[in-house]
Amino acid sequence: MSRLAESLYALAVTVWVGALWAIGYISAPVLFEYAGDRTLAGTLAGHQFAIVAWLGIVCGVYLMIYMLFREGGKALRQPAFWLVLVMWLLVLAGHFGISPIVERLRIDIARDVVQSVVRSRFATWHGIASVLWLIESVLGVALVTQLIRK
Repeated sequence: MSRLAESLYALAVTVWVGALWAIGYISAPVLFEYAGDRTLAGTLAGHQFAIVAWLGIVCGVYLMIYMLFREGGKALRQPAFWLVLVMWLLVLAGHFGISPIVERLRIDIARDVVQSVVRSRFATWHGIASVLWLIESVLGVALVTQLIRK
């Protein structure tokens, strides 16, 4: 493989995992701590999470294609391939499955629609999204570790 493709591989891992950690564990908590308006903080954090999701979708596709071209069928026996695939599937589930539900519930809360029921559902789905983000972040650390070992 070319050095450019290898460099892009390392960059894709770095950008994806770095964004997961920077937005999820630094930027979003700071927004909620200092924005003063939880609705605004949630909206801004949601936009950041969407950007990271699209970044993960693109990086994940590149990483899997790179590994398949580099290793062929052997890529399927590499832990890094499976880490990327699981992370990518988590991104898809979060961005296209869970995020729309959370956003719809957030809008319902703002409209004052049966507050207690909606807030409970929002908390549940937000918790699920947070757990998926945590799993993806930890898998990202494992992926970086795989990259370092090479």
